[in-house]
Amino acid sequence: MHTFDERSIPWQPFGDLPHFVFAIQHVDRAHRTADVLFKFAAGQQIVLHRHKALNHTFVVQGEHRLYEPDGRLREVRPAGTYTVTPASETPHREGGGATDAVVLFSMRPAPGEILYELLDDDGRVIAELTLETLADLFDAARAPAVA
Repeated sequence: MHTFDERSIPWQPFGDLPHFVFAIQHVDRAHRTADVLFKFAAGQQIVLHRHKALNHTFVVQGEHRLYEPDGRLREVRPAGTYTVTPASETPHREGGGATDAVVLFSMRPAPGEILYELLDDDGRVIAELTLETLADLFDAARAPAVA
């Protein structure tokens, strides 16, 4: 039996936001793509947000769950599920099922589009995430350490 072993992935938190970590795999500024692995904690829901750009996702491990803003379960995507989701104004939360979920997001924003809006529980924008932000994080992670 083959299993996915995520222990060697250099996961990092996104500030102090709970219940998920991420690992940027690649960012191509010229072609406006970013490929990022997200690990969603089992049985938890992450910050309310909106996807403001086209996303292709592939569930690598576990069960990727999507929730309405009020916490009701909207959709369950088991391992092996591939989806293409256009930008949307509809906010949601995400999380893992019975075990942590690992999901590959391939983000493809048009020029001028942001990737995500992070929202407070009342639906007000508290932060925006752009391709340039991810590219800067990716470049910083790859830069040689200065002694």
